[in-house]
Amino acid sequence: MEFIDYYDEEGNYLGKETRDVVHRDALWHNTVHCWLYDMKGNIYFQIRKEEGTFYTTASGHVQASESVKEGFFREIKEEIGIEVNYENAILVDVVKFVLDRENKDGSMFRDRAFSNVYICDFEEPIDAFSFDLEEIDGLVKMNAKDVLALINKQVDTINGEIIKCYDGVNKSHEETIDITRFLVNKGEDIITKYGDVLNKVIEVTS
Repeated sequence: MEFIDYYDEEGNYLGKETRDVVHRDALWHNTVHCWLYDMKGNIYFQIRKEEGTFYTTASGHVQASESVKEGFFREIKEEIGIEVNYENAILVDVVKFVLDRENKDGSMFRDRAFSNVYICDFEEPIDAFSFDLEEIDGLVKMNAKDVLALINKQVDTINGEIIKCYDGVNKSHEETIDITRFLVNKGEDIITKYGDVLNKVIEVTS
């Protein structure tokens, strides 16, 4: 059973609870949004399994008694199968995230998260990835400047390298990407959601 530390809205520690209780009772907790980039200015988005939309490289809850950077390391390893030096991860921002939605059974899912957004350099070839295919469908690598131009509607499409596993072998191909491919929840703005990460990658690779 997964336990998660929970806090008040100011970030003061209150205790730990199961994941189900945290979302049932709208308890504030830490999540980590993990982004990988390379020094050529490219950034990796995961291709989400259910919708096929693009999101963080990896992400998830920070578990009880786990540091945020330890959570970064674990989520990256679990979802895309690589080990990174999480001490080198750079904090971009901590964003308060609020979402309420009704589950299929009529119960409510209430999310109150401190989303810790980190980026980390990754320079290995695509063979290094070992995807959790129950969680994600693969990755897409795109130039951060190109993505920023796309979400600012300066261009209609950009090129992206789709990376997926076929019969145990990672292969890539190029696709044309438009703005509809990115995950944006109801009430969110795509520039607010991804702009700071893209600008930070551009900053550290320029």
